Amino acid sequence: MAKKKIDTSSEKTSQSNLKLLVFSALFAALTAAIAPFKIPLGFTPVPITLQTLAVLMSGAMLGPYYGALAMILYVVVGALGLPVFAGGGSGIGAVLGPTGGYLISYFAAAFVIGKVVQMRKEPKYVDYVVAMTAGTLIIYLLGAGWAMVVLPELTLTAVLIGWVLPFIIGDTIKLLIAAYIANTIKLKQYLR
Repeated sequence: MAKKKIDTSSEKTSQSNLKLLVFSALFAALTAAIAPFKIPLGFTPVPITLQTLAVLMSGAMLGPYYGALAMILYVVVGALGLPVFAGGGSGIGAVLGPTGGYLISYFAAAFVIGKVVQMRKEPKYVDYVVAMTAGTLIIYLLGAGWAMVVLPELTLTAVLIGWVLPFIIGDTIKLLIAAYIANTIKLKQYLR
């Protein structure tokens, strides 16, 4: 009697996808957990937060699709009213308000970071830094661009001085930390 060979490749793929979905939910939860910690600056409605740290890591560690999914989950949960945005903010008004472009940029940034990291077979620290720099630029462009649409009285100079320049040093530090974490914890090995 011949033994039937069981196809476990689809089962492994299914388990891997489930793990990625769980990690996407965990990254959304991590983003929500660190969002309450904010430092208001007074001269701009954009506070210093740790959310971008989770955004950068989600794209680098989960890949483009699941990293973006994590950030979509985060934004949707906040838009539905759970107080998960910076300082406990929530609601569709936060997403559509002057700083909503930053929230919307999270999934685009995570996607691009994941794609850039994916282009390297064995990504190194510098690869993560490059990918996260691209993601940070997307966050700045979409965040500041959205602000100029919602608040048409803002000039490009005002946006650069009040909405971008004050954050470059802090975001660079967060980027370097996120790249170190992503390079140290090769999450892909746990998702196989």
